[in-house]
Amino acid sequence: MDDTSDLYNKKCIPCKGGIDSFAISEIHKYLKKIDGWDVKKKEDEFYFLEKNFNFTNFFESQKFVNQVGNIAETEGHHPDIIFGWGYAKVQIFTHKIKGLVESDFILASKIDQIKH
Repeated sequence: MDDTSDLYNKKCIPCKGGIDSFAISEIHKYLKKIDGWDVKKKEDEFYFLEKNFNFTNFFESQKFVNQVGNIAETEGHHPDIIFGWGYAKVQIFTHKIKGLVESDFILASKIDQIKH
């Protein structure tokens, strides 16, 4: 079993806070397990995952966003999504701790399985 399917087969665990987010070394370890996601840093110094998706029209973008929304509800883990004609940008982090943990990478892996 490869790293990608290992993450895909896990469930997101709701964060109640009170835990530390991943250090950058742990982030890079998990980043190798997902495809094409970038790690970025918000202005208040916490890390998040981001990936841009391209589509042929608005309907395809909307369909993708709805599929991401369905996964997010099932997992109880909700990304920030910006979309419009022919594109969607997904940002993932654990809001409660303002950083990244394994569940963020699990969600990214599940989003990558959407066919578009």
